[in-house]
Amino acid sequence: MLVWFGSVERLLNIIFSRLFVGFWLVFGFLRVLIIKMFSCDCLCWNRDTEFEFGFDFHTPHPEPFSLPSPLPQWPQGKGFATGRINLGELEVIKIAKFDRIWSCNVLHGKAKGVAFYKPVEIPDGFYCLGHYCQPNDQPLRGYVLVARDAAASRRGAGSGDNSLLDLPALKMPLNYTLVWSTDPHYGNCSYFWQPNPPVGYKAMGIVVTNTPEEPEVDEVRCVREDLTESCETCHVLLSTDASLTFEVWSTRPCRRGMFARGVSVGTFFCGTYLSSEERQGIACLKNLDSTLDAMPNLDQIHALIKHYGPTVFFHPNEEYLPSSVQWFFKNGAVLYEEGKLKGEPIDYRGSNLPCGGSNDGAFWIDLPDTDEARDFLMKGNLESAELYVHVKPAVGGTFTDIAMWIFCPFNGPATLKIGLMSIAMTKIGQHVSDWEHFTLRVSNFTGELWQVYFSEHSGGRWLNASDLEFIEGNKPIVYSSKHGHASFPHPGTYLQGSSKLGIGVRNDAAQSKFFVDSSTKYQIIAAEYLGDGVVKEPCWLQYMREWGPTIVYDSRSELDKIINLLPLFVRFSVENIFDLFPTELYGEEGPTGPKEKDNWEGDERC
Repeated sequence: MLVWFGSVERLLNIIFSRLFVGFWLVFGFLRVLIIKMFSCDCLCWNRDTEFEFGFDFHTPHPEPFSLPSPLPQWPQGKGFATGRINLGELEVIKIAKFDRIWSCNVLHGKAKGVAFYKPVEIPDGFYCLGHYCQPNDQPLRGYVLVARDAAASRRGAGSGDNSLLDLPALKMPLNYTLVWSTDPHYGNCSYFWQPNPPVGYKAMGIVVTNTPEEPEVDEVRCVREDLTESCETCHVLLSTDASLTFEVWSTRPCRRGMFARGVSVGTFFCGTYLSSEERQGIACLKNLDSTLDAMPNLDQIHALIKHYGPTVFFHPNEEYLPSSVQWFFKNGAVLYEEGKLKGEPIDYRGSNLPCGGSNDGAFWIDLPDTDEARDFLMKGNLESAELYVHVKPAVGGTFTDIAMWIFCPFNGPATLKIGLMSIAMTKIGQHVSDWEHFTLRVSNFTGELWQVYFSEHSGGRWLNASDLEFIEGNKPIVYSSKHGHASFPHPGTYLQGSSKLGIGVRNDAAQSKFFVDSSTKYQIIAAEYLGDGVVKEPCWLQYMREWGPTIVYDSRSELDKIINLLPLFVRFSVENIFDLFPTELYGEEGPTGPKEKDNWEGDERC
């Protein structure tokens, strides 16, 4: 067990600072209370009163976004970046050109309002499945899919069989149901219509008009039920605050990951009250093409990495830099087995590591025994560092996820933040071996970089390409936090805990002379969809046990000492928010390797 003993100097600093901290905490709680009592986003629709919520209908059009540099000519392949994707009985095209139908801007509060769009320039033979919505404060870079019945010419005529396969893949709706509308008394009207599909078919989205007349039935198509997957609401795009709540949501497939087949259409879902039953009726497309022809081949993967590979910057004061796995093994890493006191040196390829199975606690990796060898290994070796790449299908094979893993031999101690006061730990947060990653999501329609996922300890977030920093052409920047190596899109201080109260673990990120260019320093370690033998997986990837020993910190007793030094009127509040600190503060299980993580096969955690 590793126990943290705070220094006398640090505790004295806390004593002298306690009155200031107490004032800050009380002020923070009062501020939150006042905001909750008196603030309002003023985004509501009340049919019984006048126009209360202050919509500005004369909003400027969001500017289209494009990557900093033109796309290259990708190497030859099958269906990647051809503009069309075969889903089996359906062929789909991504439409990113729109006519704006209606938009609103909120005059008060934090919400920025939204705009609704109709796709235009749809090729002959393809049909709209629904309209598009996005916030007004984001660049216009969304899309919707349009579809055609690719199997119509192959489907037998007059077979006399009433099975689903004899029904067309697409059908017009029977009619529409008006979901919601603005009050025509105030002008700039909008009407939201849900298509009513024929029996055995599903609607894919909503139609928006600025006239009260019901849309023509040939405005959109519904999709045969067996060609669809269940979908769920994701992000709230618009929500009114009134007795009759109207909500607009983006959607995503319920099942996500490299084996899931759900395909997002890009449309939205809305309703005056979205019950669980209503949400169960949301659908998306399903990719029934087992060949996944739209995925990139090996040459195209290398081209994507060379074009989009981020530069990873480490903090200027980083003491624990990354290394290659081979360097770690060559320079003294040891394999321990339960019940044995002495560890075994690890072959530089990891060939003597136990393969397969699960993390049963029977084996773990540790640093060498001698202080000199431990200190040397803990510091890493930037020159040898490389990114380990896992390529996999995403969103039913319409996107490619390029997960890039970076290895650090050691994770340094944490720094706690309580208000304006930061306390550097000496032991808490330390553990042997640290696997962190970020993920590039590339559109298989065009080869464009669409989003980047930043893994931030226990979770993470997706950022659109328009929100990234770029360093050279279309290569994003990734900032690795000091000691913890979490990935962030911009320099700064990020708090793992409660950002509102300013309490948690600090993650400091900044640019420095320490960096790794993943566009040149990488190794593809897995791409299962390419088939057996195309990518040779390294031996160490099959090691499913822990890459470090389990460590338990006596952090509660030390933090209790800090709490006891605070004034009584602050102490109770601090005790209540103690649980806001991340669970990693209390102990660290040895980290597992990339293949043991949930996101190896599943979607990223947000």
